[in-house]
Amino acid sequence: MSEPYLLDARRLLCPLPVIRTQQRIRDLHPGDLLWVSASDPGVMQDIPAWCRVHGHRVRETVVEGREYRLLIEVL
Repeated sequence: MSEPYLLDARRLLCPLPVIRTQQRIRDLHPGDLLWVSASDPGVMQDIPAWCRVHGHRVRETVVEGREYRLLIEVL
């Protein structure tokens, strides 16, 4: 498996982190992984909900201070 791709969505407010995630995933292939870093706490609900609707999987979440990271598996 290749290294995860990275998306920096810090300093963006809802709905931009989800929109940027959607745009980035369009360029990826099934099995690819994408780390999304954000500063908006809403991503912890919004991105998993978006993944459920679009058939992707959140494999890991990390909260460190005011930074939120989600590892998405493209399916």
